[in-house]
Amino acid sequence: MKKKSQSAKQKNNGKKKTILTRAELVRVHRKDTLFSIAVFTVTTIGCFFFNRMASDPTLNIAMLYTLGVFIIARYTEGYLYGVLFAVTSVLSVNFFFTYPFRNFNFSLEGYQVTFLGMLLIGIVTSVMSTSMKEQQRQLADQEKALMEAQKEKMRVNLLRAVSHDLRTPLTGIIGSSTSYLEMGDKLSEPEKRELVEAIENDANWLLNMVENLLSITRIDNETAKVTKSLEAVDEVASAAVIRFRKRFPNAVVRVKVPDELVMVMMDAMLIQQVILNILQNAQLHAKSTKPLELTIDEDEDYVYFHIRDYGVGIDETRIATIFDGDSYHETTGETDGYKGMGIGLSICKTIITAHDGTIIAKNHSEGVEFCFSLPKEKEDEKDVSEDISTDY
Repeated sequence: MKKKSQSAKQKNNGKKKTILTRAELVRVHRKDTLFSIAVFTVTTIGCFFFNRMASDPTLNIAMLYTLGVFIIARYTEGYLYGVLFAVTSVLSVNFFFTYPFRNFNFSLEGYQVTFLGMLLIGIVTSVMSTSMKEQQRQLADQEKALMEAQKEKMRVNLLRAVSHDLRTPLTGIIGSSTSYLEMGDKLSEPEKRELVEAIENDANWLLNMVENLLSITRIDNETAKVTKSLEAVDEVASAAVIRFRKRFPNAVVRVKVPDELVMVMMDAMLIQQVILNILQNAQLHAKSTKPLELTIDEDEDYVYFHIRDYGVGIDETRIATIFDGDSYHETTGETDGYKGMGIGLSICKTIITAHDGTIIAKNHSEGVEFCFSLPKEKEDEKDVSEDISTDY
């Protein structure tokens, strides 16, 4: 019974799809018919104008109808309208613009050649245009399918990362709170404080992940795009560093921004979240021996954000998949409760992709550098001059 119901459902879906296709075809044919009539009318009026203004208008009239054939073939579907326009054009030349006027005369010298020539032009142009439009349609379908596949991959990776990263702090909170409730009378004050601090740290980590998940809701599900406005990159970077310092008061970030004002179209809150995620990863996992660095530079087409730490680095085998839900740093020895950073970096990639930018990670001689780019959408951008170095 279940298989039969599924089969019936598939048949109904197939019928619905056929009905929609027929309705679409009717709409397209109606539009193409009206368009062809409009082009033919305008072309014929133009031919009457040339017929009165020129002493020998035959060449101009033929060229004008030929232009109409090209227009019809280019902007209508299939071969039918181009061929019909070619035939109608030849008949119109015979009827309106050759002697005897407003009568057909198929015995005119060279008329058969003209008829076959315009008909051939109409057919060839229609075939070429239809082939080009079909290729464009196929390319568009392929791009759409690729985008859907990428969105599905991001969704799967995000869910996988969420299930992993939410489980770890929740387990810590449950374990610490249970120990406090069941053994509170036997614990010393330092031990109680240690449990409460562990709960606070896990709760803050959950808050951070919720902020990341809320960031995704700002991205349009249909277009995978964001609502952007013109923002100053130094202000966005400063706001992100301030948020970072609130969570890590003892952290030091060295920021280098262009001397001149750089404006980029972006969603400022989302870009702040990207910077914040990467800085937090570096602070928690890199074990950096020097201050973290946030450097912004630009070229003619892009603005680049570089975030560098001086720590343990990333296993080279993980760099290629680090934005797909992999862990941030692969360290030896004791691991911390926040080792899984897949959700943060996956969301970074999703946000930057929605901005039509790119994001990469690479090891350098003393640690790791993350770099993401945002495209410029203004033509008259000023060149970058000397950098200003500031410690926060």
